[in-house]
Amino acid sequence: MKVTPEHNERMAKMTFSSVYPHYVTKVEKKGRTEEELLQVIRWLTGYDELQVQEFIAEKATFKTFFENATLHPNAHLIKGVICGYRIEEIDNPLTQQVRFLDKLVDELAKGRKMERILRKK
Repeated sequence: MKVTPEHNERMAKMTFSSVYPHYVTKVEKKGRTEEELLQVIRWLTGYDELQVQEFIAEKATFKTFFENATLHPNAHLIKGVICGYRIEEIDNPLTQQVRFLDKLVDELAKGRKMERILRKK
């Protein structure tokens, strides 16, 4: 699918706090933990657990969440299809970053080894 300007705007306005519980539910249903989810978020964004909790409490948008993030140097290695979109073809940086996170959560829920999720190999 092709990303539209409307889709990009919707992603920017979506709150991290509205999506985070869904991430937790998704990974816990598959036997993973919230701590592992936080590890993945820390790897991608550079935020610590307290900062993540602050974004949730402040009901920060994804735009705000990713604005000050320090993306991991290996984030560009996150490839594939998520929600019908090929990540490496998304030209809007924010939408791509949100999809990076979605893909990592998906890989965690699918039982992939942490070293592979964190692009160590």
